[in-house]
Amino acid sequence: MEPLLLGLLVAVAGILIVALVTAVAQRIGVAGPLLMVGVGLLIALVPFVDIPPIPPDVILIGVLPPLLYSAAVNLPALEFRRDFGPIAGLSVVLVVLSALILGVFFWLAIPSVGLPLGIALGAILSPTDAVATSIVKRLGISPRVVTMLEGESLLNDATALVLLRTAIAAIAAGFSVGGAIGTFAWGVLVAILVGAVVGWLVLRLREWIGDSAANTAVSFTVPFLAYLPTEHLGGSGLVAAVVAGIVTGQGARRRLTPEQRLSDRLNWRTVELVLEGAVFLIMGLELREIVQQNAADSGGLWHGAWLALAALGIVVVVRAGYVSALVWGQGRRARRMDRDRLQSFNDRLDAVASGAKPMPAPRGKKVDAARQQRRVQSMRTRVSRLIADIDYYQASPLGWRHGTVIVWAGMRGVVTLAAAQTLPRDIEHRPLLIFVAFLVALISLLLQGFSLPWLVRRLGLQGSGSEAITAAERQRVDDELRAAAGQALASADLRKRDGTPFSAEMTERIRERLQAPPADEGDESAVTTREMLELRLATIAAMRRRLDELSHDGSVGSAVLRHTLAELDADELSLQLRLGDG
Repeated sequence: MEPLLLGLLVAVAGILIVALVTAVAQRIGVAGPLLMVGVGLLIALVPFVDIPPIPPDVILIGVLPPLLYSAAVNLPALEFRRDFGPIAGLSVVLVVLSALILGVFFWLAIPSVGLPLGIALGAILSPTDAVATSIVKRLGISPRVVTMLEGESLLNDATALVLLRTAIAAIAAGFSVGGAIGTFAWGVLVAILVGAVVGWLVLRLREWIGDSAANTAVSFTVPFLAYLPTEHLGGSGLVAAVVAGIVTGQGARRRLTPEQRLSDRLNWRTVELVLEGAVFLIMGLELREIVQQNAADSGGLWHGAWLALAALGIVVVVRAGYVSALVWGQGRRARRMDRDRLQSFNDRLDAVASGAKPMPAPRGKKVDAARQQRRVQSMRTRVSRLIADIDYYQASPLGWRHGTVIVWAGMRGVVTLAAAQTLPRDIEHRPLLIFVAFLVALISLLLQGFSLPWLVRRLGLQGSGSEAITAAERQRVDDELRAAAGQALASADLRKRDGTPFSAEMTERIRERLQAPPADEGDESAVTTREMLELRLATIAAMRRRLDELSHDGSVGSAVLRHTLAELDADELSLQLRLGDG
């Protein structure tokens, strides 16, 4: 069979396997990636199956950027900002600490392995995989824990790869603490700048492109547009892809249409499914070759097995110690926050803004009323955000049970295996090091992945965060949107799409529906005229603007914002279809 046809056949078979295994995993309640690894292992054991080696760059460059970008687009940005300190600690401090401790272990345990190479292997074993996030989401655990695990898995890959690059360079040129810190800082700074610029520019381009299919096609290029120039400048391309994803996710609700957002969501979900499934399938398929190569070069498998088990134990112990300190520090910080004092200050600002209390002015200086008003409004926004942050920390505190889940959810996976294969081929003990990395990832995924649901149930946390959207929060947002629509109707500034004003009768009928919605929301017999449908589209636009304002003051969680935006998008698409625009 010709190589092209064989490659096509393999690709088709791979997609079918990913789809079928995902469907089976959902039916039996197991995370799809875990089952995918098992299927890959079984296929690899078939004697006549010959698996060609997969270049690690295919995963590091071709797979990880779009996967991280897609996850970053859907990241709850508000909660990510609130817990950015703990997430940064898990992504940077913990990775560096784990790599250094593992580096010393491998330096002592493996003859002729120097400290730089030991740290390189430690960096390979340090980043966690995002599989845990899908598991804890399905179990309904606290959204705060989910956000921390998701944020960690997005950022720690970059830390580990930068540290790996630095350690490998040190093998040949010597190690410098200052140089390593400078390299890391430069890599992060360049990534943030390039990722933000690429995300913003492409978002403006996509705003100009009307066709949804073309718009989504452009979105497929964003992670690579961020990754490639960043890597060329010596930065972390993965961090750039994440930053571009965050910028896109935050700007999409203002700059993209509902149809474009729907197209993005569905198509990227398919891309995620295929890429993630393929990577874990490949991980299982490569088992036989890695084992055979290591057995031939190292004279046996037991040496690598005990090294992997010891390394995994060190990783878990170090993570447990760090997370314990993190949970204690977060609890202490939450207890020290003085909400009453901030609320009292906010009340005084409200009084000044309403004119009930004058703003104190410097002695002998003339007061610019407009400037003072802008200053007060800015202070009110900041204080309101701080109060909302305190409410968030106190409503979802981190306890020892959440810390236990965070520790056990720190599985190693795809990045560990791909990064191990980037080790220079002339390095001594390379097959052994790759075998150790593979075993750590495999044992971690299977042991921790399959036992994590049991642990969550034993801790009594299953379903503890399932009500991410509270009734009170939902009612508040609904009231805010109705008020925004009412104000838009009262202003008489709404226009039809041809620029002509709406009739007073139609405006009044919509206002009445907002004040007292009909008992049967499905009864549309009185509102089927084209003018009424266009007026409802205009009120939805006003509601969306108010929703965007709510997203900036921090008083409403990301879950209810996303849910409400989806409802508004669905309503708008339905109205456009009835108007004949769909």
